[in-house]
Amino acid sequence: MLRKFSCLLLIAYICLFTSCITDAKDKNSIKVGFSQCISGDAWRDAMEYTMRLEASLNPNVELTVFNANRDVNKQIKQIESMIEKDLDVIIISPFDSKSLTSVLDKAFSKGIPVILLDRKVNSTSYTAYIGTDNIEVGQLAGKYLASLSNGKGVVLEVRGNPNTSPGLDRSIGFHKVISQFPGIKVISLVSKNDQLPQAEFNKIIEQNPNINYVFAYNDIIAYQVWQAAKKKEFENKIKIIGVDGLNGPSGGVQLVKDKIITATVLYPTGGAEAIKLALRICNKEIVPKHNELNTVLIDSINADILSNQFDRITVQQSNIESQLNVIKDQEEKYITLYNLIKLLSFFLVIIFCLAVFSIYSVITIRNKKRLLEVNNYKITSQKNEIEKFVEKLKESNESKINFFTGISHEFKTPLTLILSSVESLHDEFQNKSNTVKKDLDIMYNNSMRLLRLINQLLDFRKVEDKKFTIKLSKNNLWKFSVNMFKEFKREAKKRNINYTIETDNEEIEVYFDVNLMDKVYYNLLSNCFKFTPDGGEIAVRITQNTKNGFVKISFKDSGIGIPEKEIKQVFSPFFQGTNNYRNGSGIGLNLSKSFIDLHQGIIEVKSVNGAEFSVYLKLGESHLNKADIVNSSYHSFVTDENEYEYLENEFSLSNESLIVENKQSLLIVEDNIDLLDFMYSKLKEEYIVTKCNGEKAIEKALELMPDIVVCDLNLPERNGFEICETLKKNMITSHIPVIILTAMDDSSTYLKSLEVGADLFLTKPFNFKVLKHSIKGLLFNREKLRYYYTNNIDKIESDSLSLIEKEFLNKINVILENNIDNSSFSVEELASNLNISRVQLYRKVKGVLGIGVGDYINNFRLDKAQILLNTTAMNISEIAYSCGFASPNYFSTAFKTKFGVTPKDYRNN
Repeated sequence: MLRKFSCLLLIAYICLFTSCITDAKDKNSIKVGFSQCISGDAWRDAMEYTMRLEASLNPNVELTVFNANRDVNKQIKQIESMIEKDLDVIIISPFDSKSLTSVLDKAFSKGIPVILLDRKVNSTSYTAYIGTDNIEVGQLAGKYLASLSNGKGVVLEVRGNPNTSPGLDRSIGFHKVISQFPGIKVISLVSKNDQLPQAEFNKIIEQNPNINYVFAYNDIIAYQVWQAAKKKEFENKIKIIGVDGLNGPSGGVQLVKDKIITATVLYPTGGAEAIKLALRICNKEIVPKHNELNTVLIDSINADILSNQFDRITVQQSNIESQLNVIKDQEEKYITLYNLIKLLSFFLVIIFCLAVFSIYSVITIRNKKRLLEVNNYKITSQKNEIEKFVEKLKESNESKINFFTGISHEFKTPLTLILSSVESLHDEFQNKSNTVKKDLDIMYNNSMRLLRLINQLLDFRKVEDKKFTIKLSKNNLWKFSVNMFKEFKREAKKRNINYTIETDNEEIEVYFDVNLMDKVYYNLLSNCFKFTPDGGEIAVRITQNTKNGFVKISFKDSGIGIPEKEIKQVFSPFFQGTNNYRNGSGIGLNLSKSFIDLHQGIIEVKSVNGAEFSVYLKLGESHLNKADIVNSSYHSFVTDENEYEYLENEFSLSNESLIVENKQSLLIVEDNIDLLDFMYSKLKEEYIVTKCNGEKAIEKALELMPDIVVCDLNLPERNGFEICETLKKNMITSHIPVIILTAMDDSSTYLKSLEVGADLFLTKPFNFKVLKHSIKGLLFNREKLRYYYTNNIDKIESDSLSLIEKEFLNKINVILENNIDNSSFSVEELASNLNISRVQLYRKVKGVLGIGVGDYINNFRLDKAQILLNTTAMNISEIAYSCGFASPNYFSTAFKTKFGVTPKDYRNN
């Protein structure tokens, strides 16, 4: 930008230098007329002065100045007079924007060039306009004021005549900036003939004593404002910004230096520029229609600098005038000196323009930087909002998916029990076995559980649609609570949980909906039992507060508790705690809160050494809607002693012998105690069954080394995929077949089960006969493999074995090969070389091949001896010792036992 500007200045310099020579030679007179709209104004006087000075620099220019003294009709007559005189160029500074339209059209149609100076008109019938952009002036003042006030304050704007373009445009530019700062209040006052209306000003000051900034139409009004404020003794409380920036004793620059006003916006007169433009037009040059002059804001920072520059220019102008007087007498003699002075003036103008341009560039760059920072902040904020929205949407979708997955699992486990029990009943009724009652118990209780889940879904939908109706009746809260308490006594006894209920008043009477309160109790107690470990504590306590008119029901457990940061989310629909590894719908607590809200009650939760839910119900009926009370009779809460109840089967882990010759071992990993007991009861006659509720399942498998594992997918600590993958990757347990049970039957779950090495994948509800035959089939196939590899030890590379099992047997064979001639090499040494215990080695070899480790070592030596008999000339004693047998006699006996012939007969045949 600076390079372009320098080039333009250089071109202008060359043109000016050429014009100097031309001017010296060209004696043709150029008649220029100037119509001034206002007189007696310092700024207008400065305009006329600079115009006359510029004209004097061109001896062939004849400048005639007319002054209308604010009289529009007079100005029209003056312009018509100039048109009649057929001047070469007419320069007009119009009083207003409307009145001169017709006379301008007349001059334009006659072909006389018309230059508008300072002010615009509502017509295009002119050759060129020169002046400062008044909108920019207003914007510059507005930006400075906004920066000065930090975007807050009360501003008095003393406007110029709105019928003139400067008066209108400066106000528009000022408001365009200030409107961006809602903290700035603007009060407007219109000046009269560029003078401050004192009475109106004093009235505004009295009504608005908090005014702290003034933007005046020009420096004259700005000074008048200061004088008026001084009379009111608050000139130090306001900061004044003016426009014009003239140099001199009473100019705007001096006012800034004297700290009378805070700043002024330089408004160049354009007189000299108008004469230059007129000369260019007369020289038939193409000139732009709009010629804007640069402006700059002058404050205490640059006032001294600009004042010095203006003074220098004034001095130079005075010198030029002196020289002109001499030139008039000795024009031909001092022509060279004249040109040099003119060039010096031009260079001074260049310096001034460069300074103005530099300041303008700094301000422009600063404003653009500020704008970029604002835009960047907006973009960053929008990006953050979009990311938050996407995250919330993701969490919402994830919650819904988890909800339907949990519900599906909760549905399918009871269905499995019901269908399996029905199948079992079909077989048992044929023999009229005593186990029929247990199966009926399972069917009934799980049917009720399924019904509760379905009702919970329906209730959730009703709550969402706000279609719930409450039916209140007066009931004995203690009897109701005891009745609900009994429903969980069997669970507490089975899991050895200290389960208690107490109250300070057994005759508490409260209005509540029995059906809804039943669901609240069931959800809260289910939650307690769900997250309380075996041997823990659950306490229900009912406390009456007669003074405050409410009863408190607390449900306290010693379970895993709730993370502090998630306490507020507990009652949100679909919420699952981060420490919750159990399946659930996530709507139980949300429904409970909704039901308590319908009772005009409160439910709270806190978590210290477990969780405690507290329900507060108001006593009496004054807080209730009378229409919701159905009757005042008492409900009778009696527990039916003959209702279905689970048989009291204690959950225990089997500690039977790990290896039994006539029965194979089975490990069942399932967190649903009912299903675990059911499968145990159906399989214990055929297998040695060990039960595991999902905790430390891998450790249990390593300890027991079962023949087969049946594992549920959704478990509290590790899921079935993780357990299966761990077992299959462990060299000790890789041979154990694994059956995965799951409620999810999608293709991705099935593929995942194959990836982790599961041998069978069954979906709930499954057919129990299919499970039994699947177990038998996998064990039978394992037995066939054992038989084959027991008799074909050298063929372990078959595809029937897994990679881990092949690697394991290869390691054993390499160790045995390296110690083939060591008759004292023991099972303990082999286990030590494999970095496992003797028991684990025994279980692994037994599980894969069906024989003991000693038998495997003996078979390996005999197979090696058989090869030596076929391929070498060594005698039988040498072969016996080289294969690790302590004596030839023992070797012969062992060889005959396996192959049916002695070593000697084998070689001879």
